[in-house]
Amino acid sequence: MTKMKLKYIIFSIALWIACANQNVFAQERLSLQDAITIALNNNYDIKLVNNEVAIAKNNVNLGNAGILPVAVGTFNTGGSKQNTVQTQSTGTQRIVDGARSTNMSYGVGLDWTVFDGFAMFANYDRLKALEQQGRIVAKGQIITTISDVINAYYNVVKQQQLVVASDSAIDISTYRLRIANNKLDLGRGSKLDVLSAKVDYNTDTSNYLQQKNLLNNYMVTLNQLMARDANIKFTVNSDMTIDNNLNYATLASQTENLNPDLQSAFISKKIAELNLKQIKGNRYPQVSINSGYDFNRSANPTGFSTKSRSNGFTYGLTASVPIFNGFLQRQNERNAKIGINSSELTLEKTRQDIIAQLTSAYQSYSTYLELVKLERGNVEIAKQNLDITLEKYRLGSIAPLELREAQRNALDANSRYVEIQYQAKLAEITLKELSGTLNIQ
Repeated sequence: MTKMKLKYIIFSIALWIACANQNVFAQERLSLQDAITIALNNNYDIKLVNNEVAIAKNNVNLGNAGILPVAVGTFNTGGSKQNTVQTQSTGTQRIVDGARSTNMSYGVGLDWTVFDGFAMFANYDRLKALEQQGRIVAKGQIITTISDVINAYYNVVKQQQLVVASDSAIDISTYRLRIANNKLDLGRGSKLDVLSAKVDYNTDTSNYLQQKNLLNNYMVTLNQLMARDANIKFTVNSDMTIDNNLNYATLASQTENLNPDLQSAFISKKIAELNLKQIKGNRYPQVSINSGYDFNRSANPTGFSTKSRSNGFTYGLTASVPIFNGFLQRQNERNAKIGINSSELTLEKTRQDIIAQLTSAYQSYSTYLELVKLERGNVEIAKQNLDITLEKYRLGSIAPLELREAQRNALDANSRYVEIQYQAKLAEITLKELSGTLNIQ
């Protein structure tokens, strides 16, 4: 094997070799933006929460709040057929067989509550708050879905890079096995070295197949998040760029204003306050106006009047004043105030939990950024060490175990570097998700 081939093997184990990723896989390339777009269009959780938002939007109307009048049309008709015997005061009997009676009425009525202690207006504001909360919940679901897709996408990126590194390890083991066989053929080697090289080659092949299986499984997970056929194969971009300019103070300010969970808790507090306002409205008089038009017609051959008909308008004003309801009003108001207190506690707890998550994630983010620098240097050192060791092994100046150790160190350094990059990316995604600023960049 020539030195040019040897240099190629050493270079291929480097993590950042993009061309290797392009040649290992033949499937269509999937970008992060494409993955997010597909998920936003197909994801079932997003579709379900959007349906809930549509329902909340439809509920925001004056009629649902009780502000508009209610008009009802009615129609009734019926009859009877009876045999009757009527005895008059004079003793005379009047017998009628099969007397048919009929009646019919129809009309329209209107009832309008014009004052209920302003409860109707509080109810309307509550419906609008529920719609706003629904939109925030939908935004939170979208952000969560994007976060899940990005996490899964970069997991595929990580596994794809590890597959490339495992494949490069097979190249080195193949090179070692070939040299061991050549030495044995020339009488300068031993059968033990050949068998040892063969075992290591099989081990690296097994690791490669297991790594590739993991890659396929993580592809299935990403396809599931995108709500598409789980059997679709694809490749991803090998780049794992980390945003190293995140500032804690800026993130904390954005979290206070944009975090969906915090916004939802704030609106829940507002809804609790509107609920108390509605309940207090029951202390005031309720005034309603009503009117209508009615038509009635009846026929009864056995009655004093055999036929009758009436029609006309009706109108009226109804007022009711609550006086005593068994202290339920006071009980309901107290419960509503407790509900407000609970919503305030929930808001503060949510804020504290989110800030704690933000602080922890930022600490991890800062640590991983330092580790990325360290592991990047380790990869370079391990690559140089492998370069020297391979050359010495080719010249026969070192034992196979030293080459295997250098090979293992290089592979471990690559694996650690990839894993640290992935963890740093996850910490970055978590920070942006908590601050409500997560996007596809």
